[in-house]
Amino acid sequence: MTGNWPCFDYLSWRETCAALHLYLQIAGKYRLARSPWQNHSWNATFTVTPRGLTSSLIPDGTGIEILFDFHDHMVIGTSGDGRRESFALGPTTVAAFHADFVGLVTALGGDPTFDGQPNEVPYPVPFAEDLRERPYDGDAVARFHAALLAVDRVFKTFRASFLGKSSPVHLFWGSFDLAVTRFSGRRAPLHPGGVPALPDDVAQEAYDREVSSAGFWPGGGGIDYPAFYAYAYPAPNGYRAAPVAPDGAFWHEDLSEFILPYEAVQGAADPDAALLAFLVSTYEAAANLAKWDRDLLECEAGGPGTVRPADAEREKSAPAAAEGTVEREDGPAKGRYRLVVDGVEAEMTYSRAGNGLIIIDHTEVPAALRGRKVGERLVRQAIEDARRDGVSIIPLCPFAKAQIERHPEWQDVLRR
Repeated sequence: MTGNWPCFDYLSWRETCAALHLYLQIAGKYRLARSPWQNHSWNATFTVTPRGLTSSLIPDGTGIEILFDFHDHMVIGTSGDGRRESFALGPTTVAAFHADFVGLVTALGGDPTFDGQPNEVPYPVPFAEDLRERPYDGDAVARFHAALLAVDRVFKTFRASFLGKSSPVHLFWGSFDLAVTRFSGRRAPLHPGGVPALPDDVAQEAYDREVSSAGFWPGGGGIDYPAFYAYAYPAPNGYRAAPVAPDGAFWHEDLSEFILPYEAVQGAADPDAALLAFLVSTYEAAANLAKWDRDLLECEAGGPGTVRPADAEREKSAPAAAEGTVEREDGPAKGRYRLVVDGVEAEMTYSRAGNGLIIIDHTEVPAALRGRKVGERLVRQAIEDARRDGVSIIPLCPFAKAQIERHPEWQDVLRR
């Protein structure tokens, strides 16, 4: 274990993983059947707890909560009138789990009627008819839970720097992923549907607004390892080619998403920072290319016990513009601009394409310097140097491109 990021694979426990996925679907479908529909199916999800995953309060009977306890390996139900029922998680069949769950809900005074067909899995078998014996690897489930705790922490840190509409950090039992989604506030084109074993109207409602989404899969669904993903809907032009961080991240053509293997995070010197870099860079690629109103939607990351300044006071309370001198390191083929503030370095890199053209390919501003116009100063210096040297600029970097688009007076140096 590195810090609190456990070593965690997929192939060694994939049969347990597949079974746990179906067990969560059973409990999730019960919650879905009893809860008023909330936008983007948020009424049906699970959230991470110190012991496992909870349904939170379900409006059935006197109120029921379902907890998957991954320490004692139990399914525990509690009701508003003080009743408590449970059964063990272990080797069994999906049909037997389904029967145990129905009995638990009944004993708590709830209504155990819900759709009995799995979603978003290949070749779905009704729960009550799935008689195949399934293993249960308790150690692997515990490692999965430890990974969820670490991921949940970083996702919530990322969520704290967004003022616009954002999902909670929650687990979707259909696709079996922990996810967090940001919204631009604009309508999206009608989703085509076609998700296996998922009604088209559910997919279309889930994506009826423009989104940038990220999440964590334990594996499966096209990859045989745990991984983080990020996508935008609708994906703006140039999104798949956008530079993202950290180095282990890549564009997966079959999935049409950015992927970062869990191993690249778990093995990093600072796993939290590596994952946060992936979340921020993929979001910024989507937001810049799709021209989201980032000034309206974003804020400084929140801290414990500190009230975020009211947005009306944002101009007054914004961090002071960074001091210091932008330095240039120029080589025959590549170069960069750098600005060091309070010991923290920001940089913008470029490549030469002949004597009269440079291509800005990446801008990296650490979180500690965001909101202080550091990136803008790097781009501004490149503009001024291009004018002096009589060269043109192609801004392939989404951040630099967005900055130049916001400043028409800089566009005289663009390569036409």
